[in-house]
Amino acid sequence: MTGRDTILVTGATGNTGSRIVPRLTALGHPVRAAGRHAPALPGARPVHFDWYDPATHDAALRGAARLYLVPPSAAPDPAAVMIPFLERARSAGVRRVVLLSSSALPAGGPGVGQVHAALPGLFDAWAVLRPSWFMQNFTDRHPHADSIRAGGDIMTATGEGRVGFIDADDIAAVAVHALTDEPAPPGTDLVLTGPQSLSYDDIAATLTTLTGRPVRHRPLTHDQLHDRLAAGLPVAFAALLAGLDRAIAEGAEDRVTDTVERITGRPPRSFREFAAARWRG
Repeated sequence: MTGRDTILVTGATGNTGSRIVPRLTALGHPVRAAGRHAPALPGARPVHFDWYDPATHDAALRGAARLYLVPPSAAPDPAAVMIPFLERARSAGVRRVVLLSSSALPAGGPGVGQVHAALPGLFDAWAVLRPSWFMQNFTDRHPHADSIRAGGDIMTATGEGRVGFIDADDIAAVAVHALTDEPAPPGTDLVLTGPQSLSYDDIAATLTTLTGRPVRHRPLTHDQLHDRLAAGLPVAFAALLAGLDRAIAEGAEDRVTDTVERITGRPPRSFREFAAARWRG
């Protein structure tokens, strides 16, 4: 990578972007940190970027050769804004793209799956990170974390379904490899999980043990969850999220992959290790 190969990181203050930027700068890569408020992160050049304001796109892309792409939050049709941006990125000289998607969304599927499907026609070097559900959902800015803090409850429509929860630090470690490894990897679809598959009852039990406070998994029906989500989100996006919980209940996320260890050379962190470190701190 040459000195001119700036890496543009969108969503630079988010769960993964905020972990990717310092890793890249520590390795000596020039980084542009993009966000709606031009995030000030050590070692990175801040730039104002808004998915829904195309006037901010050229400045973000200027001189960038590689791109970490975080979809706009709560967008029922992210492809509508992301694909035009990617076409502009290609014209501006971006050669490699790493897209953050979800283990629940295959290429050609709903939402970001449509962006995933478009990448091979736009770039020779690309990777799609499809992580399972984040461990940070139980500790950071997320409805699960909020409800745990408020009353010790986790509310889902997942039943006894299991998920390979993953630490955002492990996602970030894989993303850095996908952005910087040479030679550039060909198009790659990477499903990322933690080391074990857990139910929300398992999560609640672990948190109860580690925090010393009771945490309960309160099961909802699909319709109850949909109505609860729709009170604060666009209806189409609420329907997508409720459908993902239904898929978990049916076993769609009960899997573990070796992707993190294969790419980074170390195993992913377990939920117990993650949670213990959080509550020790």
